[in-house]
Amino acid sequence: MTPLPLDGFRIGVTAARKAAEQCALIERRGGQVEWAPALSGDIGTIDADQLRSATLDVLARPVDMFIATTGVGIKAWFGAAEEWDLGVELLEHLAGAEILARGPKSVGALRRAGLRELWAPESECFEDVLAHLRGRDLAGLRIVVQEHGQSLSNVAHALRRQGAEVDVVTVYRIEGAADPAPLFRMVELIADHKLDAVTFTSAPAVAALMDIAAVVGRRDDVVAAFQADVVASCVGPVTAAAFEMWGVPTISPERSRTAAMIKQLESELPLRRDGLAIEVAGHALLLHGDVVLLDGVAVHLSPAPLAVLSALVVNPGHVVPRRELLAALPTGQASSEHAVEMAVARLRAALGTTVVQTVVKRGYRLAVG
Repeated sequence: MTPLPLDGFRIGVTAARKAAEQCALIERRGGQVEWAPALSGDIGTIDADQLRSATLDVLARPVDMFIATTGVGIKAWFGAAEEWDLGVELLEHLAGAEILARGPKSVGALRRAGLRELWAPESECFEDVLAHLRGRDLAGLRIVVQEHGQSLSNVAHALRRQGAEVDVVTVYRIEGAADPAPLFRMVELIADHKLDAVTFTSAPAVAALMDIAAVVGRRDDVVAAFQADVVASCVGPVTAAAFEMWGVPTISPERSRTAAMIKQLESELPLRRDGLAIEVAGHALLLHGDVVLLDGVAVHLSPAPLAVLSALVVNPGHVVPRRELLAALPTGQASSEHAVEMAVARLRAALGTTVVQTVVKRGYRLAVG
């Protein structure tokens, strides 16, 4: 029987919404799932009276700019406005504003409602929305921001510093899981290196897991595990950015979709398991074919430096003469030993200057031991 791509791998899933779909994708590929929702599966809608009051405030005066942040938030707000017989008025009111959207889901929700965004970043990062507005004269402009589950008070403050009048409409809040016990267990599994990977589909899920890790005194262990051999798999750049403050390497698919994230794990996990792993100059180096990971982060090498690295790892720490490295270079690039020096220079530029050591009059070696 042909083995499945995720056979033998134990993968943690932190999603609450559409978790069954994600778990099924992993299990169909042979993976073992540990599910621990980091957040509530339900949208924590705020008090209806409060949202209605905020809506009336929006309608009271002209809006110069509207920033939509989530599809689910836009849908919930416009749906509530319809129930209050304010739906048409709200859409007409916002249609006259400059509309920005944080990503494709908010773009989709806007267009389904008959509104059209003037700009949206490719990254889906709110930081890029702010960067787009940075330098513009916002003095006197009224900006309405639809909050996306987490507080956007810092965003509002940044826009106010540029002179804008900012109204934040809170449609819902993201709440923690009703039963946190599974997440406590997942923290222990990560810290003890008993999972091969953990998937994350939102930045708040990352924050929730790290908060639990801090509560049980294992946050440093969790960070160390992610930096070593537990893969932090994120659905997109917004989620991955939540790990930056911890120095945790992450992987994300080019297309921010759950299926693409699981597909990436299909290729990533076997490479990490089957590749050649060595410690070089205090860094974890893994080489499998033409895939190179340094401390868990993929490094792209052109053919010449990759050929040099492949030759050096045959006997890690042993000196490889220049003539042998010259012979290992791709056809057409082995004109002289200067080509070896150039390839080594590129290798050092990619992996760090201390990874490859020069042994005078003999050759080069990896800095192991």
